[in-house]
Amino acid sequence: MRTFVGLMLIVGTGLAIALSGSGPIDAVAEQSVVSPDDSSTPLYVPPKKYSPRARVGGQLRGTDGSDPEIQAIVPDHVAMTAKKTPSLNWYLSKPTKYPIHFTLVDSRVIKPVHEGPLTPSPKTEGIYTIDLKNLGITLEPEVQYRWYVSVIRDPNSHAPDIVAGGVIERCEFNRCLVENPPELECSVQSVYTNAKIGYWYDAMSCLCSLIDAKPTDPSLRRLRARLLKEVGLNGVAEWDLRSIQSALY
Repeated sequence: MRTFVGLMLIVGTGLAIALSGSGPIDAVAEQSVVSPDDSSTPLYVPPKKYSPRARVGGQLRGTDGSDPEIQAIVPDHVAMTAKKTPSLNWYLSKPTKYPIHFTLVDSRVIKPVHEGPLTPSPKTEGIYTIDLKNLGITLEPEVQYRWYVSVIRDPNSHAPDIVAGGVIERCEFNRCLVENPPELECSVQSVYTNAKIGYWYDAMSCLCSLIDAKPTDPSLRRLRARLLKEVGLNGVAEWDLRSIQSALY
């Protein structure tokens, strides 16, 4: 039987998150929204207090290259959301026949909040969204949740699983000392605003939904690629940029 304990044996010490060391977001140094044309200024301003090494990803060593890579679309630190039921985004590098599972863990307890297959299971390459609202999951404020996406290569063993994941914390703006509240309505402007004040998940999930609605808009994909590169997800960013041409046809 597949259990969360088995999953944690795969992740092992590679996660190395100092979960207890993080705190609310400090006021960011600059509150003005970045101009869409200003490529010299970072779009995303991370919290000043955060636990590093929070991203797990996403390749299985020792394979012949036929298996997919997966990546959690997150920074390598505990990232924030203002929403009770946010969305999580992740990347699949190539088509796969294997089932894909999602696990969400409250850092205070061992038993997962949720553990089960994604349905329908993604079969083609691309960036995918896990909507916690659709799963009936609500995040408590000031609690860190670890989440994982796993490609299940052997239903009888965790050893060959391909696992990626990150950490999310819900932090309401008045508690996080952010002068400008997050924008809860999704628009291009809200992507810039929320990224600038440290709400990674809200900025990225909005941007992904905008791209899903307008897949042939190259400006949206360039914006996402820029955000991805800022947090070190260069391979996913390059895939996004290559996708611009194919999306036009």
